[in-house]
Amino acid sequence: MSEEANVQLVRQAYEAFSRGDIQSILSSVSPDVEWVAPPVEPMAGTYRGRDGVAEFFRRVTANFEFTNFEPREFVAQGDRVVVLGHYTANARNTGRTVDAEWAMAFTVKNGLVSRFQEYTDTAAASTALSSVTAATA
Repeated sequence: MSEEANVQLVRQAYEAFSRGDIQSILSSVSPDVEWVAPPVEPMAGTYRGRDGVAEFFRRVTANFEFTNFEPREFVAQGDRVVVLGHYTANARNTGRTVDAEWAMAFTVKNGLVSRFQEYTDTAAASTALSSVTAATA
């Protein structure tokens, strides 16, 4: 696929996420996809296959309510698409807000995402989810 087609595939996945349409995202990944989440519990880890990606999104939506999720810049080179963006979300268990920049890297093969890795402010996300505050720690 062309770089333009790869960017379009990734854009469509973000549009699906904004609609809460996880099934469309799952349709855009390869059956053997490797999905690497940053070290923020309980989402941390490497997920494999469409079932693994579904589990990742189950954990994300169980733990965060996004009030803003904005992919801002798409950079493509060959089979890679890197997206820079920003999000604001409330942790469901604490009510705390996390406001952070992020980078997400996609590898596209045969018209499907074969690998994904996210980079973000893990300390801010972990703090928002933590029931222990700095004053009590």
